Amino acid sequence: MKGTLVPLMARAKKQIAKRAAAREERSGDRVVATNRRARREYEFLETFEAGIVLQGSEVKSLRDGNAQLSEAYARVDGGEMWLFQLHIPPWQFATGFGAHDPDRKRKLLLHRGQIDELVGKTQQQSLTLIPVSLYFRDGRAKVQLALAKGRRLYDKRNVLRARDAEKEAARAGKEIGRWVG
Repeated sequence: MKGTLVPLMARAKKQIAKRAAAREERSGDRVVATNRRARREYEFLETFEAGIVLQGSEVKSLRDGNAQLSEAYARVDGGEMWLFQLHIPPWQFATGFGAHDPDRKRKLLLHRGQIDELVGKTQQQSLTLIPVSLYFRDGRAKVQLALAKGRRLYDKRNVLRARDAEKEAARAGKEIGRWVG
């Protein structure tokens, strides 16, 4: 009797450990979409994390990894923060009542003090609110917003030159270290 229970208990322990690992993986941060173009076109001054109000099929679509942030921006409208032009394609299994409009404006969840601060900064200094990434934290969809200043073409060129110079200096230092040490 004891000989047959040992393999069953070992298999059960393995399954429990596997489920716990999968649960841990799901509960961690999982990036759905990033706005890589924004880093090139804007200089980030400050970042904020905001919750986002979604419909059911939008959450399913995001969990599948479908979202496009490239043209999105945030703005205060009527005392509330809204995210415009975020494209979340409809979930493939949602039909009729469960389907959603892929390009609707979505409400962002921020504290009143943060919204007032962002309104002041965007109006006084001609800054823009750009979504940098969309991710899940503890099962909730979050958006990382950046208070950003637009770069001009010559600024972009200077940034590229500086980055290339840093890479070249690091490469030269590595090469010298290889011959000296």
